[in-house]
Amino acid sequence: MRFLAFALVVLSLAGSGSAASGLSIKVQGNRLVDGNGHAVRLVGVNRSSFEYACAQGWALWEGETDQASVAAMKAWRINTVRLPLNEACWLGLSNVEPQYRGATYRAAVLAYVRRLHDAGLYVILDLHWNAPGQKRALDQQLDADADHSPAFWRSVARAFRTDRAVLFDLYNEPHDISWSCWRNGCNTPAHWKIAGMQQLVNAVRSTGSKRPLLLGGLRWANDLSGWLRWRPRDPARQLIASVHVYKTNVCDEESCWNSMIVPVAKQVPVVTGEVGQQECAYDFVDGYMSWADAQLRAPAAATRSPRASRPTWRAPARSSPRSGRRAAAAGPRRQRTGLPVRGRETSRASAPRTSTGR
Repeated sequence: MRFLAFALVVLSLAGSGSAASGLSIKVQGNRLVDGNGHAVRLVGVNRSSFEYACAQGWALWEGETDQASVAAMKAWRINTVRLPLNEACWLGLSNVEPQYRGATYRAAVLAYVRRLHDAGLYVILDLHWNAPGQKRALDQQLDADADHSPAFWRSVARAFRTDRAVLFDLYNEPHDISWSCWRNGCNTPAHWKIAGMQQLVNAVRSTGSKRPLLLGGLRWANDLSGWLRWRPRDPARQLIASVHVYKTNVCDEESCWNSMIVPVAKQVPVVTGEVGQQECAYDFVDGYMSWADAQLRAPAAATRSPRASRPTWRAPARSSPRSGRRAAAAGPRRQRTGLPVRGRETSRASAPRTSTGR
């Protein structure tokens, strides 16, 4: 998943400033609510580049992050941006180029989150790329790694300790592991240890943070069948089920969504962190969003990537910064009723995905 690549305005590391914007969000039963207790339905886009540019060694981000670029996203009538991050860049690990890691990277993320909040947008921070030991974090793994991911989430939670408008997506797309490993961690065939969701929840809560936490299921976050049984303990009771839905997934039809997603949504909020299809089509996305409108309207929230946000080609490694490129896309189609956003962008940045398998 990749989205628009946008440029940096550096702000203080003291916080991202949701208090100034007045935004606030938390879990209440199986709903998300704002500071006044009013139901919040998240609708938005995935905004990539903070996960790959720094690790590939050619920039902190790709494209624009200025006020005009944020206003362009707001024109699609979204209220949320999901921001994928790289744990090695955030933690300042030595296998990242010095100019793209540590305090510099963290300042870039905090600055962009502040700008999004100032525009009235919630932000989902997502651990997207990681790697165990001394390996470079150039893709996602089976799941979070015990070597760095708990430290990443402790640091992120501290950095956003006063921000009431962020949500933490603990790991993008767990896959090829068991539900027991998903919750409790396990050793992998490659001889590194997975940090289970319970360890990641504990890492965030150890800082005093009570921010809502998104937990994607198995099979690239497409499988929620064991989510309720295996969900970790959270003293703050702020857990959200995250599901990714693509036409190539195992659960890619209405009967599966009814049997697997709806029961979870009756107990906790469900966020569709990514939804899309290949071949520059949108019939599947339209079908899923119509189903979600009807089935998840009252109890759940949904964010979505722009249409066709997952292309079929790979991102080449880069050794020097480059500007974001624009690629033509279909113009806006009909407006759906109910959700704040139903139009589609008229253009988007070219968006290679570097991981495969679904």
